[in-house]
Amino acid sequence: MSLALLAHLLGVVVWVGGMFFAHVALRPSAAELLEPPLRLPLLAATLGRFFAWVVVAVVAIVASGFGLIAGMGGFRAVGVHVHAMTGIGLAMVAIFAYLRVVPYPRLRTAVAAKAWPVAGAAMGTLRRLVAVNLLLGLATIAVAVLGRGGL
Repeated sequence: MSLALLAHLLGVVVWVGGMFFAHVALRPSAAELLEPPLRLPLLAATLGRFFAWVVVAVVAIVASGFGLIAGMGGFRAVGVHVHAMTGIGLAMVAIFAYLRVVPYPRLRTAVAAKAWPVAGAAMGTLRRLVAVNLLLGLATIAVAVLGRGGL
């Protein structure tokens, strides 16, 4: 159980921490300092590397989460906070899957074609979806911590 919990927490740190860094530090700094022909290729390349790690994190989170639930006796044996974490987490996975297969390829294609307005629009979609997932991730952390006290 300890290894499953460690895998779960490390996955959350990578995913939610990475979204926080990208959303509140990297993108605003890049927007402030770099014009689209420099900023958008940088962000596309950075997201590509980050998304590869997010896939690993998602697999770790989902596998360890269901393993932990099974180890505690299944969904009937766990508190409502675990049900909430599971639901929010699966919604986050769905949002990530969408942004990885729809707006991210649009961004990469537009960057390769140097179609900066199209790339900027794709980046805007990615930014909004990452913001939603970041808020959901932070809410899930709050539910996990506060729920252990009897939510």
